[in-house]
Amino acid sequence: MVTLNYTYRKNMKFISKGFTLIELLIVIAVLGILAAVVLVAIDPIEQLARGRDAGRKTSVGQLGRALQAYYTVQGTYFAAVSWTAAATNPLVVTGEIRSFPSNPAFPAGVTVPCTSPGVLANNYCYKVDLTTVQVVVYTRMESRVERNKGTCAGVITDTWYVYSTLDGRSGTICQTAEPAPNTSYTYF
Repeated sequence: MVTLNYTYRKNMKFISKGFTLIELLIVIAVLGILAAVVLVAIDPIEQLARGRDAGRKTSVGQLGRALQAYYTVQGTYFAAVSWTAAATNPLVVTGEIRSFPSNPAFPAGVTVPCTSPGVLANNYCYKVDLTTVQVVVYTRMESRVERNKGTCAGVITDTWYVYSTLDGRSGTICQTAEPAPNTSYTYF
């Protein structure tokens, strides 16, 4: 019985040895390649831009509805004046919105052109035609997916998210020029 036990122990040390260094390095290299492929497929910079655009869309819709409420109470829209401080904006002063929504920062080099006057606050653009009583609130979209949406692909350089009182809705439009209050848009 003693001899059998000795032989059994002697053979066991060769059975359970573990992985070699080469095997571990190959597995790590394969995992690294898979991680790189996944990162390229996800494109985290584009995902962040799409998230910021989603926030902009929500805010433009909120501002458009607040403008409609302001018009209902006041009987007119306010003139397009640039407000540098959101707290002095008529929508906040009259209580149509509690606080002015922030506009997520655009990457370096990207600007939101608002012809002066026309900045509500936080780079949300506002244009009004008091004679026809039409208003647009808009901001430029950042994401490549938004810029290349629908019939815009390869033709138009700028994509805007617009709330228009003429159309009574908000949506994405594709055009080079800034949106105007007396224009009916095709939304994508």
